[in-house]
Amino acid sequence: MQVATGKSVMNGIAIGKIKVYRAPDLEIRNELSEDPEGELEKFERAREKAIEQQNLLYEKAVVDAGEDSAEVFSVHAMMLEDDDLLDATKEIILKQKHCAEYAVKVAFDNQAKVFSEMEDPYMKERAADIYDIEQAVLNILFGVDPESMQGKEPAILAARDLTPSETVRLDKSLLLGIITKQGSLNSHTAILARSMGIPALVQCDAASEEWDGKEAIIDGYNSCAYIEPTPDLRKTLKKKQDVDLKQRALLQELKGKENTTIDGRTIQVYANIGGPSDIGLVQQNDAGGVGLFRSEFVYLNSKDYPTEEEQFRAYRHAVETLAPKRVIIRTCDIGADKQVDYMNMPKEDNPALGVRAIRICLSRREFFKTQLRALLRASAFGNLGIMFPMIISRRELRECKELLRECTEELLAKDIRVGSYETGIMVETPAAVMIADELAAECDFLSIGTNDLTQYTLAIDRQNAGLDPFLDTHHPAILREIRMTIEAGHRHGAWVGICGELGADLALTETFLRMGIDELSVNPVSVLPLRKIIRGIDLSREAAEAEL
Repeated sequence: MQVATGKSVMNGIAIGKIKVYRAPDLEIRNELSEDPEGELEKFERAREKAIEQQNLLYEKAVVDAGEDSAEVFSVHAMMLEDDDLLDATKEIILKQKHCAEYAVKVAFDNQAKVFSEMEDPYMKERAADIYDIEQAVLNILFGVDPESMQGKEPAILAARDLTPSETVRLDKSLLLGIITKQGSLNSHTAILARSMGIPALVQCDAASEEWDGKEAIIDGYNSCAYIEPTPDLRKTLKKKQDVDLKQRALLQELKGKENTTIDGRTIQVYANIGGPSDIGLVQQNDAGGVGLFRSEFVYLNSKDYPTEEEQFRAYRHAVETLAPKRVIIRTCDIGADKQVDYMNMPKEDNPALGVRAIRICLSRREFFKTQLRALLRASAFGNLGIMFPMIISRRELRECKELLRECTEELLAKDIRVGSYETGIMVETPAAVMIADELAAECDFLSIGTNDLTQYTLAIDRQNAGLDPFLDTHHPAILREIRMTIEAGHRHGAWVGICGELGADLALTETFLRMGIDELSVNPVSVLPLRKIIRGIDLSREAAEAEL
């Protein structure tokens, strides 16, 4: 038996034979063409078909994994229309007179190299996206069907790495688990696997083509894979897998029940979503509402600034469909690791500390007011909360509220109805924590964004996988900041929630409840497991003393 270690994408057990996923070996010859115009036409047909494929993959990923995970395919489609990339490819075809296949290989590789040499970890990862769309175009040019590489039997797939396109194309009914030699816990493939509920192991250095056809077990709990496991080990882990499946089935019985502790305290459990297409996930998992609607995906999905009407339709659909449940929409959080070309943002040495989120909005007020008017119009159709990200001062919050007032007056002057709504902020910097009393006095709620709060408190870039050994999401400083924020909010009558990844950390659920948290907003698939934990907690004084 061989034991191979890696990084586990999610807890879970996968048992089955290994199928080694081999990318097609495409022989690209450096030959000149006698018909450059014909080669250019061939490239354009392949590119257009690749864009069509990426759009279809987006639709499939939305169903399988939600809009957040699917967004990468919209980005891929946009990359295939990038002028610099197209001009470079056409130059090689028309002026250097190379064939389409060679031109794609050289032009796309050069573009990927530019990204890979950037210092910004987020931009560096875009090289993988270029290679993904390069492979898509080459597959079309060579007539390769990537879906045929999975095989027709249920298996654990092993590969050097899997691109997002390859992951989404996989037949989920035949996919038991994934093992990759490369990749990271924050890669698109890891996010997709996690969203699809598939046990996966990345950065498994021992992964080998020699594993093809061998029996294996992925043990996500212990971040390892057993190749040709012993009968006793297989029996033990099969029992663990059966327990997991039974627990998932039992969770379905919690639908319709309250998030109430043994001693009678009820907590709001909401869902984080990326857009209107995720509303079905909110309903399927019985979330009490939406604690974080990431409105930036309205911008990322658009080739130009989305109009007020386009935004209004998206926001109205969410609040109207889920009414009377509360839907909290975060205003535009573009910047840092989320960029859009049409906004022409200046290059920054440290974008995480740069012009992002509310800083963009307050610097481009007409742009911001377009979104605020759309939100105010949507407020007439349901239970809306408007949340401002990256607020670090009372001045910023007051400016946001003043713009809301201006937009309200503009709409009412046109006889456009505006409903009631709550206003709140994301607490995601130590600065916001330290003045939480001042901020809470001016809004209805505070929502703690633990992802950025952890990044800024620990001075650890959340996009840098190399810093994982230093990342402690349970760091005492983070927990103290959360407690301070909750206490400050309650002193001023504001309810307080958590919408970052820590909200779904079941090891901290009781800690948060004892701190007095009012709401936890998590990935939709985490709603029922969180409900189960909450219903088993006793917050009574006697129970607390017994623990001590």
